[in-house]
Amino acid sequence: MKVEQNYSEHYLRQFFKYLNNFMLLLWRLGLGRFVNIWPEVIGQIMVITHTGRKTGLKRRTPVNYAIVDGELYCVAGFGYISDWYRNLRQNPEVEVWLPQGWWAGIAEDITGTENWISLMRAVLIGGGFATYLAGINPHKITDEALERVARNYRLLHIHRKEARTGLDGPGDLAWVWPLATTLLLLQAFRRRRK
Repeated sequence: MKVEQNYSEHYLRQFFKYLNNFMLLLWRLGLGRFVNIWPEVIGQIMVITHTGRKTGLKRRTPVNYAIVDGELYCVAGFGYISDWYRNLRQNPEVEVWLPQGWWAGIAEDITGTENWISLMRAVLIGGGFATYLAGINPHKITDEALERVARNYRLLHIHRKEARTGLDGPGDLAWVWPLATTLLLLQAFRRRRK
């Protein structure tokens, strides 16, 4: 049974690795708001920028999130083995790309604190299909069952410090759209002239 669980977890992690690359590309192309257009199904997705604990390089990871009473929360669904979670443990200074803006902040693991199960549930509801893919119905699972299922998950509170602006944020590749459109129009014009 344990071997089956590790085997399926491996494939689930691989699936999310490819999906995350696609989601990150959409955010970089300036389509972050559209990624979040159907949160009940796709989920509420933000991008968290963190520093690699070994390389010191900037890393970006799309994650599901929830805003509860104005505060921002996300979950490391694979817990301690998630690279981005381990990076945050080493250096909790982050940036987050939300549909409502780009923020600098500090990540804090609040797993096991008061109300962590209700906050975890809010993030899992914001997880859309990913939560169901993990075998959790966040609307029906009891608090006790959720605590058992999520015992390896890590709940993070992102304390937003200040709004960010600049060229290295969401939409940094939005220039691709006008360039691609211009090239396509030129190509169409050239074909018409022949």
